[in-house]
Amino acid sequence: MMKKYFGSAIMALFISFSSNAQGLMAKSETTFTHQDTLRGSITKERAWWDLKYYHLDIKVNPADRTISGSNTVRYKVLTEYNRMQIDLQQPMNITKVTQNGKELKFERDGNAFFITLVENQKIGETKEIVVSFGGVPKEAVRPPWDGGITWQKDKNGKDFIASSCQGLGASVWWPCKDHMYDEVENMLISVNVPGHLTDVSNGRLQSVKKQKDGTKTFNWYVSNPINNYGVNINIGDYVNFSEKYKGEKGDLDCNYYVLRDNLAKAKEQFKDAPKMLKAFESWFGPYPFYEDSYKLVEAPYLGMEHQSSVTYGNNYQNGHNGHDISGSGWGLKFDYIIIHESGHEWFANNITYKDIADMWIHESFTTYSEVLFIEYYYGKDAANEYARGIRKMISNKEPIIGHYDVNREGSGDMYPKGANMIHTIRQVVNDDAKWKSILRGMNKTFYHQTVTTKEIEDFISKESGINFGPVFDQYLRTAQVPTLEYYFKDQRLVYHWINCIEKFNLPIKVTLNGVETWLKPTTDWKAENVKGDKSTLIVDKNFYVTEFNITN
Repeated sequence: MMKKYFGSAIMALFISFSSNAQGLMAKSETTFTHQDTLRGSITKERAWWDLKYYHLDIKVNPADRTISGSNTVRYKVLTEYNRMQIDLQQPMNITKVTQNGKELKFERDGNAFFITLVENQKIGETKEIVVSFGGVPKEAVRPPWDGGITWQKDKNGKDFIASSCQGLGASVWWPCKDHMYDEVENMLISVNVPGHLTDVSNGRLQSVKKQKDGTKTFNWYVSNPINNYGVNINIGDYVNFSEKYKGEKGDLDCNYYVLRDNLAKAKEQFKDAPKMLKAFESWFGPYPFYEDSYKLVEAPYLGMEHQSSVTYGNNYQNGHNGHDISGSGWGLKFDYIIIHESGHEWFANNITYKDIADMWIHESFTTYSEVLFIEYYYGKDAANEYARGIRKMISNKEPIIGHYDVNREGSGDMYPKGANMIHTIRQVVNDDAKWKSILRGMNKTFYHQTVTTKEIEDFISKESGINFGPVFDQYLRTAQVPTLEYYFKDQRLVYHWINCIEKFNLPIKVTLNGVETWLKPTTDWKAENVKGDKSTLIVDKNFYVTEFNITN
């Protein structure tokens, strides 16, 4: 049905955002390997040190599609231990590791390297290792979903190269501590490319150095914490234009990098960027990375939420590749990739999951940001229509939350169903000012932090004054859609929730005999007195539930 409405590319966005193209296996049938555990858990070899700084210094050679160089890893010792895990996926290879000029021994276990440190690692000390590496990184076959490096040519025959690696992990192309729980605090990214090309990465451009061999090295400095998959390279025949957005924290530098032939189209299409900033700063609070600027960068794939370097490949058109994913008409009022991927600056880059099993925190809130963008410019009725429209993409086959400690996200329903869960919660809060306060408060409370689902659940319950625990359990941890089952008898309405967890207790707004009112159903039968011989009940359609009238 999704193909019928939107085409296979859009279906893929919601069915699987997995860089491993893993599919949606039933949990009972899913098996995990030793490598899954090494990739997805906080191993002893990761837990003892706190990541502080990277200097990723690489050469990208389009001629043979290789990447080589080094990563300087600065860390603080939390507990005394001398064995460190650094991740780099095959066929890439670590060639040497040094500390204070001394070469260290290391061994490989699949995609994880275990380094034996010679020096005493004393608690509280800050130390560095330098990891040299190289090879031909995995090529992305269907970016950004399968992950890797995209090697293409633009229509003028010039190289057009980009990274995308959510899920699969940054270690597909550079060595790092490849687990989301520990973000590097700041980072220098140095990228050497052929002299006729430009690299755009995260943060601010510090310098461009011409090398004797005719190449150029672009040095980008990231002054805010950044997650691994948010680090990117974008290499092409770019031209740049810019503007200053007057935001909540002052002037925000906005830079746009596009292929040379697309400059005129970009200057028109990218007008959605300041519109996005205005709406999202209103809903979520200040853009989280003023120090590092905001950039929108053309890429040879659809797009991705790389921090302060959002990538764009939506062919300069509104909608998602020209389609309205909601079928409501409102999805053609904005450029989906600019709005959605930039929304991730708040939910993914500012507030980041500790474990990819909680990826809904990124995707549910960011999908809901599309609803809020529409509301900001076109009103609540339009936003509601959009939110309801994306329900047609919900499969309800698997829970939204995935498997912990094995780098496995949950169902693609985290996009449309997760957004509709949030939309439902908002209806219960029933106070627009409080709702905005909750969203802004989340981004302030968890500013530049990694979080768990429980932290987000607890925050929303506390700030709203409503215990949404059973609601989260229902929508995140089961694939069932709650059903309000009811009947009329002897001028009484009798009702309860079915197809739900035992303690499900979502209050719901209904129109009962033409009068809007609230019911507080549980899984136990309840009854209300009603007037009239022919009673009717209509559930507010902004709640993501179903209803069944036994009387009929």
